[in-house]
Amino acid sequence: MEYPLVSTQWLEAHLTDPHLVLLDASMETVIGKEPLVYDEPICIPRSRRFDLENVFCDKTSTQIHALPTFEQFSQGIAQLGIEADSVIVIYDNQGIYSSPRAWWTFKVMGFNRVYVLDGGLPQWIEEDRITSSRYQAEGVDYGPTDIDTLADVLQYHPERVMDAEAVLSRIEDAETAIVDARGAPRFLGQVSEPRPGVRSGHIPRSVNLPFAQVLDGNKIKTTSELQVIYQGLAADKSARIFSCGSGITACILILASVAAGHTNPILYDGSWADWGSRTDLPIEC
Repeated sequence: MEYPLVSTQWLEAHLTDPHLVLLDASMETVIGKEPLVYDEPICIPRSRRFDLENVFCDKTSTQIHALPTFEQFSQGIAQLGIEADSVIVIYDNQGIYSSPRAWWTFKVMGFNRVYVLDGGLPQWIEEDRITSSRYQAEGVDYGPTDIDTLADVLQYHPERVMDAEAVLSRIEDAETAIVDARGAPRFLGQVSEPRPGVRSGHIPRSVNLPFAQVLDGNKIKTTSELQVIYQGLAADKSARIFSCGSGITACILILASVAAGHTNPILYDGSWADWGSRTDLPIEC
């Protein structure tokens, strides 16, 4: 995979590119960090809303933030006017929080030309770049895409995501590392989980890398810094499975892993909200 982020400077220079599709993947619920709160609606010009909580998730699943099905995703991006030759840039209003989840969703579904805006909306505002109070609107600023025209880019990659049973089968695998993005108190079972009915602790043999450790303020750390972090974390493992609370911040670690030059990361989509709620699965504290 190529380097997965673009800078605010790059985005500003390409805002009028007809192939650019700019997506705001901000979420209403922010867990694991102090949320940034905005007094009024604000976005980057030409943005379209990428709704992770209501559209680009599988609402029929028992998981909290399940990836959408291939059909749900295909229909959703067609409604957003995304085309086969689109260059997709994704950001969120927390810096780097939920945008990596949207980016990895595209990657699971086969898109290659998709990137995260390094620093997100906070960095854009901090640099005093132009903002808007409204998203682009379907039927006004863009039209829906015929799904059939996306056939060449839409390709589901099941090897990029796992469920609990698949993770369980890899716990004793000496070549696999399971990396948890939650904060240390939650990983160690020292505090209660924020979701009712979910046990405290972590997946046996998993290691802890809180997602904040791969960030430098609003932005991702440099490639060399990330390489040092990942070299010191399960450097001898050929496979890395990433988990978190509900599948959102694990994607920050996946983004950082790819930025560090690693290939083939895997998302445990249900993450601890799934694992910790099942009494048939082992835990450690």
